[in-house]
Amino acid sequence: MSWGVNWKASVGLLGVGIKYLAVTLLVPLVVALAYGEDIWVFLVSMAIVAGLGFAVERVDPDPDLGPREALLFVSLAWLAAAVIGTVPYLLAGYGTASTVGLQTGSVGALTGSVVNALFESMSGFTTTGATVLGEISTDQHSHALLMWRQLTQWLGGMGIIVLMIAILPEVAVNGAQLMDSEAPGPELQKLTPKIAETARALWLIYFGFTVLLAALLYVLHLVGMAPNMNLYNAVAHGFSTLPTGGFSPQAESIGYFSAAVQWVVIPFMVVAGVNFALFWHVLRGEVDTLLENAEFRTYAGALAVVTALLAVLLFRGAAPVLEIGGATESVTENALRQAAFQIGSLLNSTGFATSDFAQWDTHAQVLLLFTMFIGGSAGSTGGGIKIVRWLIVAKAIRRELFTSAHPDVVQPVRLSGSVVDEDAIRGIMAFTLLYLVLLAVSAVFIALDAARVGTQLTALESFSASLATIGNIGPGFGRLGPFGSYLFFPDTSKLLMVFLMWIGRLEIVPVLAVFISGVDGR
Repeated sequence: MSWGVNWKASVGLLGVGIKYLAVTLLVPLVVALAYGEDIWVFLVSMAIVAGLGFAVERVDPDPDLGPREALLFVSLAWLAAAVIGTVPYLLAGYGTASTVGLQTGSVGALTGSVVNALFESMSGFTTTGATVLGEISTDQHSHALLMWRQLTQWLGGMGIIVLMIAILPEVAVNGAQLMDSEAPGPELQKLTPKIAETARALWLIYFGFTVLLAALLYVLHLVGMAPNMNLYNAVAHGFSTLPTGGFSPQAESIGYFSAAVQWVVIPFMVVAGVNFALFWHVLRGEVDTLLENAEFRTYAGALAVVTALLAVLLFRGAAPVLEIGGATESVTENALRQAAFQIGSLLNSTGFATSDFAQWDTHAQVLLLFTMFIGGSAGSTGGGIKIVRWLIVAKAIRRELFTSAHPDVVQPVRLSGSVVDEDAIRGIMAFTLLYLVLLAVSAVFIALDAARVGTQLTALESFSASLATIGNIGPGFGRLGPFGSYLFFPDTSKLLMVFLMWIGRLEIVPVLAVFISGVDGR
């Protein structure tokens, strides 16, 4: 049996990516120098990552990728990024909530520390936002380490492969098939004749929105409307909003900041769930392309309807809507803001919070759970199944019901006026089924694994842990709420969740296809 994959080519190109990933550590290094914290951690991390990149690159200095090699490379690149991201956490020693174990030299504690660091790093790069850090604050962790945590989300948001294609000629040669393997959603829209130019256009739009948000947040601070939103926090939340990440250097997430900050963040979370290719058309004056897009209209409609429903529930007492801001705040304004914020955050898998929705009543939690299943748009930084898939699944089911009653009628599935290819429909059906099966099986494993070590989980906690990781959402319910942590799970469950975050970000198929389609003639 031959696997038929030139793994050396994939690994050789992986070395190029690792080498340049070391450059991104300059950002937290600058922060470390500014605050005088953990400078050596990031200097050593840069040396380790750069050295590893040069060594791995030598496996194949002149790689040539075919379709299988592209799938393997994309899968390995995301896994390698998460592994590399653990280096600063482990060197800092307190980044994985296992300092005591490291100090005592316990092998079990050391293993747990590595697992925790891998969990936090994978959660960052896949923009999941689930955490095992325990208490999050600049009193417990350095400004530099927390900024690295934020930066991993920003790097993973638009896609590390897309970034490599945009800036590295060695990767751009195979850019089309690599982007097709990594790009979120069922299809990649080529915006320019050269795929590298498309990658640069997407990243520039992404970068522009990030800078705009950070600037607006800092302006609020300067005019006295956001006392806590200093420059550090403004940049940190810019890094985690546009990638729909959800990490925050504050334990209370966006609830730590004023209502003005929350209103500013909401539209940017909504923007992050839109196909970024549509913004490229808008910038070219083709606004109709955005307004006529079926997925965008469905996304906007879903946001409006679910937000209105949650606002009504909050107004009627589903949660203590005055818990933020005090009794002088308008009940109506607070209900609308919290509803708009939580739906904008969870529908596209951002994971920010303004209050602990794990304490809301059953009706509100069921609505939020439903919202988590929707997902962002294809080509956005949002996670989940994606709205375009739900649209096509619904249209395909409707066609099956119609043709059952009218067997002689040929009725293609159309989206935005275009016929959807039958192969694409089968692929979407397969993905959706795989997603739901993995979600269910993982939820059962998480529950049984917790019981094995004497930890009792509710069915909602087990299910939301599985959904929050495979959907790259972050927070769940119960102890996994927006202000909670995944630290209490056994290492086996954490490793499963690392796997779920990995394949969830790559939308399952590229990872599994490496093992299935790689076998010749089987």
